[in-house]
Amino acid sequence: MNRGAVASSNTLSDRRGIWAFALGVIAVTAGVVLHMPMFLMGQATHYRLYGMPMGGAMYAGMATIILGIAIAAYGLLPRNISDQLSASQDIVVSPPEDAPLSSAHWLLMFVLVVALGIDIMKPASLGFTIPGMIEEYHQTKATVSLVPFFALGGTVVGSIVWGALADIYGRKATILLSAVMFVGTSICGAMPSLAWNIGMCFMMGAAAGGMLPVTYALLAEMMPSRHRGWALVLVGGLGAVAGYFAASGFSALLQPVFSWRILWLLNLPTGLSLVLLGTLIPESAKFLLARGRREEARAVMQRFGSSARKARPAEQLALERGPDVALTGRGFFGKLFALSLAAVCFGLINFGLLLWLPADLVSKGYSVALSSRLLAESALIAFPTIFVAAFAYSEWSSKWSLGGSIAVTVLGLIGILQLEFTASGSPVIPVALLIVGTNALIAMLLPYTAESFPLRIRGRTTGIVAACSKAGGVFAQLLAILALVPPLALVSAIIMAPTVAALGLVAWFGKETRGKDLRDLDPDGHTFAGTGL
Repeated sequence: MNRGAVASSNTLSDRRGIWAFALGVIAVTAGVVLHMPMFLMGQATHYRLYGMPMGGAMYAGMATIILGIAIAAYGLLPRNISDQLSASQDIVVSPPEDAPLSSAHWLLMFVLVVALGIDIMKPASLGFTIPGMIEEYHQTKATVSLVPFFALGGTVVGSIVWGALADIYGRKATILLSAVMFVGTSICGAMPSLAWNIGMCFMMGAAAGGMLPVTYALLAEMMPSRHRGWALVLVGGLGAVAGYFAASGFSALLQPVFSWRILWLLNLPTGLSLVLLGTLIPESAKFLLARGRREEARAVMQRFGSSARKARPAEQLALERGPDVALTGRGFFGKLFALSLAAVCFGLINFGLLLWLPADLVSKGYSVALSSRLLAESALIAFPTIFVAAFAYSEWSSKWSLGGSIAVTVLGLIGILQLEFTASGSPVIPVALLIVGTNALIAMLLPYTAESFPLRIRGRTTGIVAACSKAGGVFAQLLAILALVPPLALVSAIIMAPTVAALGLVAWFGKETRGKDLRDLDPDGHTFAGTGL
């Protein structure tokens, strides 16, 4: 079969896929709508649905959601997967080194900030739902901690699965599939039992887990090298701040009126918004070339100033160069351990300490609205620091900017420790320091990891660090389930030790990447040569 026939066949399949995807989105939305009468029935009791029987419409809605996700996934799934995966192994798409940013780059950055904000808002909402779940379901804090535990477990699974799906479906399609699953998890807001909420949380976590690394991969493929560092940090940081601010803001505004359930129901409009934003996200040129859609790939590369070339297989290079290809020794393992430890500390704080903080404040006499407003104000304080972090990372030092974010996090932990031992004082400053430090840390950690390891192991090492950021949260929630969570003062002291250790290890093993071409940082980079595509 000639190339033109393949392209034509692919185009026809894609048109059919669009209709299948649209049908799947409609089915998932209809399934969520079938749950709305259950939620509205609780209006007289401030939307307390515990113990109410589930009607046939709700079971039909759940079946429709599962069917809709399957249809949407089928619509996004490309044909001839094995051939495409084989073809993609020898394609490298490179952005230009010094090209200026175009309107296409700025639009892509804006869309990905919004997408990441929606993505991060989902797990960030968990901390604001736990107090309401404890009260309505008459369960202990340890039992309700199963909700964030399974959500974070889902993110670990999602990080692994979504990485593979991104190579099969493409970057854009993977983000769209996450959005459809987000819409489906809206039904948690109408579930009368804790068990159903736990199951839906796992599904939400699986959808959210893989979007962050996929977003970084897409952006790195599109951005000129001179702008890559600050763009990755800025997009990741703004997305994190926007997500946390949206979660705390919606909690402060809507939870007093509609109860904690409204934070789940918001997945419907935000998920559909993400589906619509998907039309503005370009597909990876590498993925398009692997599918034989060369004209579309050329159009994408022309918009973003990228070029493509053939690359020699990594296995062949390893055979030719022998053991010199492999990075081994104290420097490699020390650097990977330092970044992984920093990621674990982030997970312990972001998915442990900060999730426990609203309930802890409520137990100390603060209202739910006040604690939500406190965290929203702290997130607002953190907002401008992301620009400082992006500037410092790209203009001052990537290594020491990362170290500075860890140091700010340590100061926040010290503030929480002091707050727990004093009866007076505002919690705004220590909470703000924690949010500033952790947001800057996660915004710089994955870009720095990607820049610090060679191409052939970059995905694996970045995946390890990303998984560690969630694994810390899984461990924190396991402690909550076993009712082994110590007072927040002791939690802060315990987390402080590995955080200080991570700061020292980054200072010792870290490598400066600012202003350097990735090919200079990659010992194998000069061997990737070939003809243009």
